[in-house]
Amino acid sequence: MKTNLHVYFRAILGLCFIMLVQLQAEAHFSGYSRPDSSSFNQFKGSILDSKTKNELIFASITVSGTSISTISNSEGKFSIKIPTEKQNASLVISFLGYKNKVVSIKELKPDKNILFLEPSNTMLAEVVVNTSDAYTLFLGVLNNRLQNYGDDPIEMTGFYRETIRKRRTYVSLSESILSIQKQPFAGNLPDQISLFKGRKNTDYTKLDTVNFKLQGGPFSALYVDVIKYPSFIFSKNALEIYDFSLEENTQINGKQVLVLAFKQKPSYENPLYYGKLYIDAKSLAVVSATFSLNVEDKIRAGLLFTRKKPAGLDVYPTEVSYQINYRQQNGKWIFAYSRGDLTFKLNWAKRIFNTVYTSTIEMAVTDWKKQDIKEVQTTQELTSNVIMSDKVESLADPDFWGKYNIIEPEKSIEQAIRKIQRKALNERGED
Repeated sequence: MKTNLHVYFRAILGLCFIMLVQLQAEAHFSGYSRPDSSSFNQFKGSILDSKTKNELIFASITVSGTSISTISNSEGKFSIKIPTEKQNASLVISFLGYKNKVVSIKELKPDKNILFLEPSNTMLAEVVVNTSDAYTLFLGVLNNRLQNYGDDPIEMTGFYRETIRKRRTYVSLSESILSIQKQPFAGNLPDQISLFKGRKNTDYTKLDTVNFKLQGGPFSALYVDVIKYPSFIFSKNALEIYDFSLEENTQINGKQVLVLAFKQKPSYENPLYYGKLYIDAKSLAVVSATFSLNVEDKIRAGLLFTRKKPAGLDVYPTEVSYQINYRQQNGKWIFAYSRGDLTFKLNWAKRIFNTVYTSTIEMAVTDWKKQDIKEVQTTQELTSNVIMSDKVESLADPDFWGKYNIIEPEKSIEQAIRKIQRKALNERGED
């Protein structure tokens, strides 16, 4: 007989993990009306390097003159739904280190579009920026936040996906369309998230005695926004605990981008983050960031997450890494995409083999508009401790997302999605 085991992980960057026993599946089916697909056209394809033909992952794809956008997945593939009245517009594809690609929507096929981006190797005139002191550059980024990102409340439509794997096998998948209220800097208010629609699949037969759940997922994807929430990585004494250095510059669409690297000082023992900020040289706006947790001291790193665990179990992270991208529109930069990859190892006393769980979260902003902060929320508002897999249901309809843009699923995720559809169809047939 299996024993109920509970392991609780406390928040870091807004992340909290719970592993608990579940002996029954929690899939439900609810009715769904098919969307009117005549109101939009969908296009799919891949983004590749024109020279190497390698896939460009997390490239930004935007409909010109609109706020409609998406991003290529970790295999370089994308899908985007464009309203019929925007068919005369163009797609603008951008990627760090490359020239922007502009493609007429009329030239696109429904599927298998291959779009090549050319590397930016043009020598640029040096931008006059005081980069002799990397610390000064970091302070300049923080001081220019309001100028570069604005201080207006923004209502965003976002697509969120979280997956959990036990070793290489997917055991849980949850996807949602969200309404996101990005609050102004000045008011120091937290962002708000409301659930519009979602679906899930959990294979409890693969979980053995432990079920790994992700708590606060959508908020975690927002809290890695180093512009809105710099204190989650860079506390007030950041200059005392981090070393900053400048690396070789890069470009995006012909604009010079400074690369500011950071890592914790050797004298500071508690695990901190290391990574890179990609900064527009002229405005000092962060256009992208990548960072990871120092997990060399696995005991201390594990304590950052573990709040409660049963005796005889050691839990520690082996990888904690994040990426965030921003997109420029109308002279301002906005939050566009974030991703987190976290791997944990579970070692049981008196057991030869350990268990490895990997969780990935990602969120893409697919549309946005300026919002009156006084407007009242009309959808289901979520809290920061939400477990998304408990909030959404399994649905079978292949057109479930309707007109909403999503991140094109990777091949392995497509298999999990097909499980959702087969499982829900079977349940509907039994009703």
